[in-house]
Amino acid sequence: MTRSNAPLFSVLDLASITQGSSAAVSFRNTLDLARRSEQWGYHRFWLAEHHGMPGIASSATSVLIGHVAGGTSKIRVGSGGIMLPNHAPLVIAEQFGTLESLYPGRIDLGLGRAPGSDQAVSRVLRRGLGAGGENFPELLAELRAYFQPDSAPANGIVRAIPGEGLNVPIWLLGSSGFSAQLAAKLGLPFAFASHFAPDYLMPALELYRSNFRPSATLDKPYAMVGVGVTAADSEREARRLATSQQQAFLNMIRGRFGQLPPPVDSMDGLWTPHEEAALNRQFGFAVVGDKEQVRERLKGVIESTGADELIIASQIFDHGARLRSYEIVAEVGRELQS
Repeated sequence: MTRSNAPLFSVLDLASITQGSSAAVSFRNTLDLARRSEQWGYHRFWLAEHHGMPGIASSATSVLIGHVAGGTSKIRVGSGGIMLPNHAPLVIAEQFGTLESLYPGRIDLGLGRAPGSDQAVSRVLRRGLGAGGENFPELLAELRAYFQPDSAPANGIVRAIPGEGLNVPIWLLGSSGFSAQLAAKLGLPFAFASHFAPDYLMPALELYRSNFRPSATLDKPYAMVGVGVTAADSEREARRLATSQQQAFLNMIRGRFGQLPPPVDSMDGLWTPHEEAALNRQFGFAVVGDKEQVRERLKGVIESTGADELIIASQIFDHGARLRSYEIVAEVGRELQS
C-alpha cells in the first residue's frame, strides 16, 4: 500500500533506566528528549505503562505525562499506552481529565489491554478488577461514557470531574488483531506496536482498514505504526548502539530483567545461534544505520504500510547518542515531507 503524503513523525519513550543510573536521571533525560523533540518538529510524545521492570521508569504513566507536558509548550503528550484493565476507568478519566484541563488540546489517551508486565504483577495490579483483558471492550465503553455521558451508556450518578465533557482523543493500541478490530468497529485511531511484534503488523492493518466504520471521531481509518530506530552518523556506530536493546531482549528471554546495558562492539559469544535467530526475528522490522540508510528504510516502511503516522522508539544507552538518533530521524522526516 502506498500513500501520497509523508506521515507525521512522533516519539515513543520508555523512560529507560540505564545500567548504573536511576529513575531520577531517566526522568530528566525524558524531559530533555521531549523538549528537543518539540524543537525538531515531532508531532507527539508518548510514554508507555510498564511495571516491575528495573530498566523502565514509566510505571506512573499519568504522572510522567504531566511532567513532560508541563516542561514543553506545544507538542502533544500522551500514553502509548495506559493498560486499561489495570485500572478503574473512572480513575483514568479523572487523571486524563486533569491533564487535559492543565494542558488543553495537547493530551492523548492511548489504551492497551496487556498487563504491561508479568502475571505476578498483573495479579497485584488487577486485584478486584478482573484477571485478564477479556473485558477490555466493556472497560473502554465505561471510560468513554465518563468523558461523554450524553453520547454513551449512562453511568448512573457517578461522574468524572474533571473529565466529563472534555475531548481527550482515545487511541487503541495493539500487537495483534483484537484491538485492530475493536478500533475499526468504534471508528477510533489505531496504533500497532510493530517495534516488538513485527509479524502481525500487516494483518492487523488490513483488519483495521477493511472493517473500519466511520464515526464522530474519524471519517476514515488512521493508522500509526511503531518503528524501532537506531540512527547514528555511521552505520558501524548505529549497529554498536543497537546492541544495548539486543542485550536487553536477550536477558529478557533468559528470564533476567535488568537495566539497559551499555553497547558492545559485537554480540558474538553473547548469544547462541538459536537466540540470535530469535533476536533477528524480533528486530526484523527495526531500522538501524546512518541517515541515508534510515531514510531508505523508513521510506520502505511508509510505502508498504501506508501509515498515517510513525512513532519512533529508540532504546539507546547514551543519552547524547539517543538525542542524535532522534535528531537524524527528524531530519529524515522533514526531507520526506518536503
